[in-house]
Amino acid sequence: MNDIRVVLADDYPLMRENVRKLLAKADGITVIGEAADGHEALAMVSALEPEVLVLDMEMPGLSGLKVARQLQTEKSPVQILVISAYDDKQYIQGVLEIGAAGYLVKSEATPDMIIKAIRGVAGGEKNWVSPRLFETPSNTAPHALNDQEKAILRLVVAGKTDREISNSLGLTEDQ
Repeated sequence: MNDIRVVLADDYPLMRENVRKLLAKADGITVIGEAADGHEALAMVSALEPEVLVLDMEMPGLSGLKVARQLQTEKSPVQILVISAYDDKQYIQGVLEIGAAGYLVKSEATPDMIIKAIRGVAGGEKNWVSPRLFETPSNTAPHALNDQEKAILRLVVAGKTDREISNSLGLTEDQ
């Protein structure tokens, strides 16, 4: 059986280094490339054809969200595993809807969880997410989005800028 080929895309060199070192110890997983921004990530996926792209959302040049959308538009077979600091459930749902196979929150992602998630998404599993994201504290009610928040979220997931969103919805950028 061939190793799972992985490209790491994160603007923090330390994050890439730590994940690379972790995966070097995991049987059956090989890191074949590292990207520091979204443009590099797209180029590496095209040139190296990995099975899995481990992707951060907040990167210079081209965000992880735009990378995921572009890969979906191109019908790329790469499976995307997002590892990001963002932990908003609605945002994560939007990321999964545009094609990411999994989403782990950096503050919760254990080494074992990262390895299992990479193996899972490489094997075709979808909706791999940090377990805590499904928990709702018993003393708080979940916040339902109002219509304006839903409209903003749809535009964020569509890759619109703050200015485009505010113009589209008739808002000022600081509203």
